[in-house]
Amino acid sequence: MAGEPEAGSGTGTETGDPGHGGLGSHPERETDQKRTGNPVINWMENLSEAAYAYLLLLPAFALLTLIAFYPLIRTFIMSLRRDETRGADPLGGFVGIDNYVDILTGNARLARQFVDISLSSSFPFVELGVPFLQQALFVTLGFAILSVFFETVIGFGQAYVLDQDFRGRRWVRVAIILPWAVPIVIQGMIFYLLFQPGVGFGSDLMQWLGIFGPNPLADSQDAFIIILVADIWKSAAFMALLILAGLQSIDRSLYDVARVAGASPWQRFKMITLPLVLPALLVAMLFRTMDAMRVYGLIESTAGCASVPSLTCLVVEAMFGGTRIFATAAAVAFATALVIGLIISVYVFFFRDTEGGLY
Repeated sequence: MAGEPEAGSGTGTETGDPGHGGLGSHPERETDQKRTGNPVINWMENLSEAAYAYLLLLPAFALLTLIAFYPLIRTFIMSLRRDETRGADPLGGFVGIDNYVDILTGNARLARQFVDISLSSSFPFVELGVPFLQQALFVTLGFAILSVFFETVIGFGQAYVLDQDFRGRRWVRVAIILPWAVPIVIQGMIFYLLFQPGVGFGSDLMQWLGIFGPNPLADSQDAFIIILVADIWKSAAFMALLILAGLQSIDRSLYDVARVAGASPWQRFKMITLPLVLPALLVAMLFRTMDAMRVYGLIESTAGCASVPSLTCLVVEAMFGGTRIFATAAAVAFATALVIGLIISVYVFFFRDTEGGLY
């Protein structure tokens, strides 16, 4: 009939079209329908994006607290008790911070575990009067600073080469990454045999050049250099991988624009490459610094902790060296964690404003 709507044309009331007075014309009804469910869901829907993200990360934070912070707290509690060398209980009564005072003043029994380094020793050892500072802490900090510096420079160069297009790049990548795949024990044995007198050619070559003594693995200074080179040989590939990921994320059109503008290769590196790859570079340096501060396996499998003592060596020797000084070992372990935490804080403080970097 005339005036009647055609079939299928529909009206606003029938179809619910918001523009024709249907259900869509009542947003308050939709809101009411959303709020008729679980109140927890309604509360989650009202959260901001940042609050909702933290809510999703809450299980991960709880798991991290259970796995990481609980053992750290237990270690600190152990460090506040007395060493008990007799009896079934390895820990004695509460002594407060006495273990830390003994470590820093040289009164702890840790000193007998390692060689005595006198004032006559040259770099990298310095006489600081306290075995803990003179040996373990200084060796660990020196190892971390030197290894991370050289690994960053070499890894950046390797990543910059791998970022270019050239024939055989796939095989060059395999050659660069291969040392990173070598297990630490195998790596230590390689350099142990390489510098073992009468076995490897490294000892004879370095002695002929006047760099090392007749038994470099037994000399603290020579062994330190060998372990440093071994770590750089392996871990520079790790730095190269992370830096390469940052380099490949850079928009290539920026370089084309810079070439058209007449920028030199150094200017393109300084104004484009370095600022954009800096966040990835800082993350790589942070991870490598934490790993270098915990060095133990490479030292023990190459020269032994008696030649190159580190903080981790100090903990292992105190805990499993037969002296049963568990409380002192816990104090050294907690002090090591504090040093690593301080280093992380320095990274975060100085690079907190880096775009895309640490915050």
